[in-house]
Amino acid sequence: MVCFDEGAARFQMRAAGIALRDGYLLVHRASVEDFWTLPGGRVERGESAGETLAREMVEELGQQVTVGPLVSIVENFFELSGRRYHELGLYHRMDVPDVFPFSVDGSICHRVRDGDSDLEFKWVRAERRELDDLRFKPSALIDHIAAGTGALLHVVEREVEPLPLLQVPA
Repeated sequence: MVCFDEGAARFQMRAAGIALRDGYLLVHRASVEDFWTLPGGRVERGESAGETLAREMVEELGQQVTVGPLVSIVENFFELSGRRYHELGLYHRMDVPDVFPFSVDGSICHRVRDGDSDLEFKWVRAERRELDDLRFKPSALIDHIAAGTGALLHVVEREVEPLPLLQVPA
């Protein structure tokens, strides 16, 4: 995976999909987390972001998805479980087959075991208020998703202060 640790900090490259259906957005979370995000996963070395997304959706949804264009790049700095992250997120439009469960009542439509946790998936209105209520991350994508724009968006979201630069001995 395109991921490395440096002390208590981790850098990772992630690919995720923006799947919209009838004004609803597919989101997921690990069942132990209190926030939601877009489905996807870490990029493997030698894999494009689109290839990663297609592979991850077969693993997580059990479905072959159609990966569309790259619409957002997010440089995300956050802390999770005591570890500081620097994540480069590449977000593509994604079409999920109609056979994948769809419900508008906010209930979990799909669940799968992923390593040590369960991943839960559900469809939510692609609106700022609903995504805010879910503690959707990265929050910088909320307005872009709600607006339905196809333009490429690049943002830097910093929830934590930057770590000091490494001092390289002379």
